Amino acid sequence: MPKYEVVIFWSDEDNAYVTYAPELPGCMAHGDTYEDALKSIMEAMDLWLEVAREFGDRTPEPKIRQIAFEYETAKPELSTASGA
Repeated sequence: MPKYEVVIFWSDEDNAYVTYAPELPGCMAHGDTYEDALKSIMEAMDLWLEVAREFGDRTPEPKIRQIAFEYETAKPELSTASGA
């Protein structure tokens, strides 16, 4: 299966992990655990692609993305001045 981007987040409203594949319109799933949500979206993506091929619809090429970020680990020092 092509490697499509997957987004997973916790929804307090749904009381579940919600997940979707942005490149596959309408391809969404959910699960009680992160792992269940991931498994569900993988199945949903397989079905989305299968149905698209069945009907002769275009299947999008996965976008190649590089996600880069810098995580700041340094913590500011706290001043503990005492005044009397």
